[in-house]
Amino acid sequence: MAIMGRLLKNRRAGEEQVAWHRPNLNGPDTLELRSEAFADGATMPTTQAGRRVGGRNLSPALAWDPAPAGTAQLLFVMEDPDVPMSTPAVHTLALIDPKLTALDAGALDAKAPADGVRILRSTILSGYHGPEPIKGHGPHRYVFQLFALETALDGAALAKARPREVLASVGGPVLARGRLDGFYER
Repeated sequence: MAIMGRLLKNRRAGEEQVAWHRPNLNGPDTLELRSEAFADGATMPTTQAGRRVGGRNLSPALAWDPAPAGTAQLLFVMEDPDVPMSTPAVHTLALIDPKLTALDAGALDAKAPADGVRILRSTILSGYHGPEPIKGHGPHRYVFQLFALETALDGAALAKARPREVLASVGGPVLARGRLDGFYER
């Protein structure tokens, strides 16, 4: 598998394609998104990695500043822009109650999400899917993004929608947003 990673080393979806750079998701960067599991720009612990690479596939504990007044819903997106595909892989997509300011570790599990969390379909089924980059492909960035939406998305209508369709459906203004980047390599 390391040979495949080396062959694909220069093929990556690209940072410019993550949700953060979509015009309809642009807004003030005023939500500080953080985790006790890793610092922004640091390596993610193996606990958060997928089972295929020896991890527990456990979503990290996350915390953020309170959403601004007028927030109807929070949209959470975790993407891997270093995947050797044409677009970043969406590892997690969820709608979150705007009253929440934190999620415990494991709160993004598809079978047992935390109260106030509605899991949507990701590139890889649904729920949290931790890092499992191709061995030898180099470091992968995992971009955790949180968007405070003025207009709520209809979670029932979007339950089966592809991630890019969900991201494109955001029509109202983004009142605030926050980002946390973690890295993982095999």
